[in-house]
Amino acid sequence: MSRVSHFNSPFLLGFDELERLLDRATKTSGDGYPPYNIERLSCNGDAGEMLQITLAVAGFSEDELDISVEENQLFIRGRQNDEGERSFLHRGIAARQFQRAFVLADGMEVKDAQLGNGLLSIRMFRPEPERIVRKIGITVTDG
Repeated sequence: MSRVSHFNSPFLLGFDELERLLDRATKTSGDGYPPYNIERLSCNGDAGEMLQITLAVAGFSEDELDISVEENQLFIRGRQNDEGERSFLHRGIAARQFQRAFVLADGMEVKDAQLGNGLLSIRMFRPEPERIVRKIGITVTDG
């Protein structure tokens, strides 16, 4: 079965990378663990956009969480240390590892991350891009 691309238009030049990013984003949607929110924050008068991702990571400590940006993707990984000394009569709180990935737009910068009350909050900022108009000269050739 052949795949139909929306980026085959002759008016969309150089969008191959965007198509790959969209493919990657659809493949990274996982099993829903841990649950998360994404919200738009006010920028206090700064031009640009501020976003915050909040993940429910109850039971994870700071050293069991890892946040990295790799090739325009934000990765959040969690791995709890197995405590072999404990003997559970019932274990309803899962101690499982996870990985969440979010594709970031060009120019999006991760500002900081905070862990509190079982919630990991990651703030990102994208400054307003400069509007640049560049005049292209025309070279006349006779021939």
